[in-house]
Amino acid sequence: MRADAQRNRIRILVAAEEVFTETGPGASTEEVARRAGVAIGTVFRHFPTKGDLLGAIMKRLLAELIESAGQRGGGEGLFEFFTELTAQASYKRTVVGLLESGGTAVRLPEAVGHLTEAVGGLLSEAQAAGTVSPGVALPEVMALLVSVTHGAVHGGWDAELRERTLAVVFAGLRPH
Repeated sequence: MRADAQRNRIRILVAAEEVFTETGPGASTEEVARRAGVAIGTVFRHFPTKGDLLGAIMKRLLAELIESAGQRGGGEGLFEFFTELTAQASYKRTVVGLLESGGTAVRLPEAVGHLTEAVGGLLSEAQAAGTVSPGVALPEVMALLVSVTHGAVHGGWDAELRERTLAVVFAGLRPH
């Protein structure tokens, strides 16, 4: 891909993430093009359908989550990841909106699998450090992540409610 085409693709993705984060998956591709500073045809050359654009955003967001999880570690890494994810969820509505839309954008099993692996690594490290109960399994942790993220997005959580909710979740994860 030519350098200018690659720059346009990145600009489109950055603009699309902003637009979809602000207005949800129903946002217009025309607004994405306007914010990216490109013609609508340029958007469609890179992403022939809105589903392709949403899928690219989802892949990018999942990659960022995987990277964030990979930068954490030790006994508190899992708790730090939970905290960061729920703090971002209220303004990253795109993730939950895309997951709920059921469109082609969410059919990303490989990327979701990598996120699950990254969270599994955090869980193993926390259990080895003794900060998470050895009886806690990865499916429960993933269900909790999805639940608190969904609550943060749709529950209108403020920082205080988010902190109280995470305190309850963390108490349940820690050894008794």
